[in-house]
Amino acid sequence: MNARMFNEPLLAAILAWFIAQAAKLVTELIKTRDFEIEIMFASGGMPSSHSSTVVALATAIGRMEGIDSSLFALAVVFAIIVMYDATGVRQAVGFQARLLNDYFKGIKHETPLLNELVGHTPFQVIVGALLGLVVGLFFPM
Repeated sequence: MNARMFNEPLLAAILAWFIAQAAKLVTELIKTRDFEIEIMFASGGMPSSHSSTVVALATAIGRMEGIDSSLFALAVVFAIIVMYDATGVRQAVGFQARLLNDYFKGIKHETPLLNELVGHTPFQVIVGALLGLVVGLFFPM
């Protein structure tokens, strides 16, 4: 039995998420000169924290359990589904929110504006996946 002090794949995933979200925060700070901590917990944007998280998790599992393990196969399939969803379904939701917000501009209503930054472009997903790969490969184990 291999005793560990902490769950290394989980910590790699959390670290990749944190780096991706921090990158969004820094980018927004540079663009707007406004520090908005809420960005750390928002979805959408560059890089995809969803992709970085699941790829770091899968990569760390592959390093620990081997790329021929069932657990690694499960993590890879999970990562593919999450990344597909980020560029497909969730991006479509963002487009629809933008259209609805534009449609209701100037019309008096009490419904708050919809969040338009929900999904990711393929480039944002690729950059997030590369970030996750680097974290998963180089996170100390």
